[in-house]
Amino acid sequence: MEGLGRAALAEDAVRYRLFAATGAGGEALLRRCAEAIVVRLAPLLSAYIWQRQPFRLRCVPARGDTPAHIGGTTLFGDNVEDEWFIVYLVREITREFPGLAARIDDNDGEFLLIEAADFLPKWLNPENSDNRVFFYKGELHIIPLSETDEQECDLSAASPTISQALTLLSSHSEEFLAAEPIRAAVYKRISGYPEKIQASFHRAHCYLPAGIVAVLRQRPSLVAPAVQAFYLRDPVDLRACRSFQTFPPDERVMTVVTFTKCLYAQLVQQKFVPDRRSGYTLPLPSHPQYKAYELGMKLAHGFEILCSKCSKVSPDSKKNVLSGPLWERFLNSLKEKHYFKGEMEGSAKYLELLHKAEDYFRQSVTKPESSVEANPGDEILTLLQTTTIDLKEFEREAACLPPEDDDSWLEITPDDLDQMLKEARNESPPSANEEEQKYDLEAVAESMKAFVSKVSTHEGAEMPWSSDESHVTFDVDSFTKALDRILGADSEELDSDDLDEEQEFDFSDEDDEGLDAENQREDENVSPNELIGSLKSYMNEMDRELAQTNVGKSFTTQKKGASSVNAATSQSGGPDSGAEETELTPVDVDMNLVANLLESYSAQSGLAGPTSNILQSMGVYLPENADRTGSNKGATE
Repeated sequence: MEGLGRAALAEDAVRYRLFAATGAGGEALLRRCAEAIVVRLAPLLSAYIWQRQPFRLRCVPARGDTPAHIGGTTLFGDNVEDEWFIVYLVREITREFPGLAARIDDNDGEFLLIEAADFLPKWLNPENSDNRVFFYKGELHIIPLSETDEQECDLSAASPTISQALTLLSSHSEEFLAAEPIRAAVYKRISGYPEKIQASFHRAHCYLPAGIVAVLRQRPSLVAPAVQAFYLRDPVDLRACRSFQTFPPDERVMTVVTFTKCLYAQLVQQKFVPDRRSGYTLPLPSHPQYKAYELGMKLAHGFEILCSKCSKVSPDSKKNVLSGPLWERFLNSLKEKHYFKGEMEGSAKYLELLHKAEDYFRQSVTKPESSVEANPGDEILTLLQTTTIDLKEFEREAACLPPEDDDSWLEITPDDLDQMLKEARNESPPSANEEEQKYDLEAVAESMKAFVSKVSTHEGAEMPWSSDESHVTFDVDSFTKALDRILGADSEELDSDDLDEEQEFDFSDEDDEGLDAENQREDENVSPNELIGSLKSYMNEMDRELAQTNVGKSFTTQKKGASSVNAATSQSGGPDSGAEETELTPVDVDMNLVANLLESYSAQSGLAGPTSNILQSMGVYLPENADRTGSNKGATE
């Protein structure tokens, strides 16, 4: 059932559910908490602008294995920050109401675990992670495998039901607290709230019809559906924008509109030329207020599209929502929580806060059975009928508008992008000067050795900093026996001539079986030490043959009496001189490794490539090739 519910989620939807952790008095506790949560979050959410749908809690009765809970589903559209803001809200709710335990997921499943993927325990995978991740008392908890499954190393064990998970969580909450690195990765993603809300806004000047200015004064959040309507427009939508029955361009004023950065980027990046029949004309691009005219024209198209899709509604529909005991209790709770900040009733500031509270109440509090979710166009038309439009007042305010926000954040340089990626990976490489002074090439060789010594499976290779620090075991005897079966007992006596000779005589199958049986008897009589000696002899003979070829000469060898750190390229006088050497000079493995890596890195010319990708995944950063940069500058000059 859980899997089916998760699969039904839309691609841009997040689901959140809050359960009574103890189970005692569950439904009554949930109802009390639901009303208290609405009031608790009102100051935070009344000024928030959602991309598509708001955070909304509903009481949900028990169904199947899922107990009664309060929760909802929110479509966040293109603004993924809405999803993480909801994560912050859910965590704060469980902190303020310790009797609640919360689960949150989306169409990807446990996206909180995806955020902390580098630090998860080995047993946790997508197949067994359902109903194991909870927020409880403001902290992230992960319910482990049962002792039986853990002892049997059964990673495919069935996930617990939500009722079983809540029982375990309430009785062993301290034991199930997620590891510190996992919690740190998730908490970092939601750090900065609630201050981060204001940082997500962008205020811009727009040249708008007076009716839209009046509507946005009452409901600032309507800017989101208007931008979406323009952003997702089609030819049918644009038919309504030929005549502009609702918002003609005759009475326009300059005003300040508050967007989220996502909404502003969607609006400003759209290239659009209005229909000549619409009456909306733009000044020359060199005009100082060209951007304000363009933004206002686009936003007006969005509002007109919304109104063209609505049905005619009665002005009393708004009053019906804001009447009754539920609204009265909500308003009294706001007053008790000092939501109006001591403002006199009827003052401009009081009315502004009251409009925000009404907007929040209509979006997040009203029950489905008491009202139908209104179409944005219906709400716009209702506001136009009930709001007085004072054009002269708008013009006076336009004369002293505050400056708009700088939108340079829209432009990201490659260096800015690199810095953002490094911050996302928790990496802080040293500066260029420190990097050259402190850089140690031995770190490259050691990192690669650690990398190749790790186990690789169908799920990928483990990096040296992996949480799995178990050493790779190597049985020398088993390895030599297995290798000797492949090469034969007398492998040191085999060479290419023997193989040619065997092919020439074309041994029969009976002869091969006889040789195999004989070799097997010899294997049983040969000790492991003799096998190792045989293998070494075979390898030495191969080295002697390769030493005289171009392959052998391409390697850097150690100087006699010197360490591998001071190794240099061997100088050979020719094919004959190498043949007379009785003792081969060992190859400097570390020097060859570093030299080849540096050569490959230099060939990337500053772009992404295999060397930089592998080394950066292990936390090793190579400095820029200063010699190559200098030579390029010299060539340019």
